[in-house]
Amino acid sequence: MQGHDTTTRAGVNNRLARIEGQIRGIRRLIDEEADCEKIAQQMAAARKALDKAFHEMLACMIEHDVLKQRDEADATRQMAQIRDLLSKYA
Repeated sequence: MQGHDTTTRAGVNNRLARIEGQIRGIRRLIDEEADCEKIAQQMAAARKALDKAFHEMLACMIEHDVLKQRDEADATRQMAQIRDLLSKYA
């Protein structure tokens, strides 16, 4: 995440830390021989969280390119639209 603000980096790091916690929880459920459906639900939630982190990284990459090439106000508006779309379909 070279060249991006600390808020973005901190946000992604926090999201990944939560995902790590979810994975540890899933492993615990498996060790405790929990119901397979419960484990599958937790896996789906962790996957969704990782997908959101991935989309945040995509937005970061797009933002870097957009802000380099256009008027800042226009680029900021465009980035807000792109983030909304990525969030909607994440």
